Amino acid sequence: MAVTMTEAAARHVSRYLGRRGKGVGVRLGVKTTGCSGLAYKLEYADDVAPEDTVFEDHGVKVLVDPKSLPYIDGTELDFVREGLNEGFKFHNPREKDRCGCGESFRV
Repeated sequence: MAVTMTEAAARHVSRYLGRRGKGVGVRLGVKTTGCSGLAYKLEYADDVAPEDTVFEDHGVKVLVDPKSLPYIDGTELDFVREGLNEGFKFHNPREKDRCGCGESFRV
């Protein structure tokens, strides 16, 4: 499988990296937290670590550390606008449950 990105997400990341003036892509991972146990973490990456798995979609790199990959393999990263709100959405086929507040998930 792989970690993919929609065209909308890639456009947003490319635009932000351009404004930032540096970076190789985004780093996607998970951290232990919340009601259900895991939460996504997403940050802009300035370099690729030797242990990273690198996926590229629409010209943008998504870097994933080896500990996070089993939890997010197959995930599609999207960027959506809903009314006045905008942000990244994670479509993860491995998710079994999500907490009521939407901050964490379980696999």
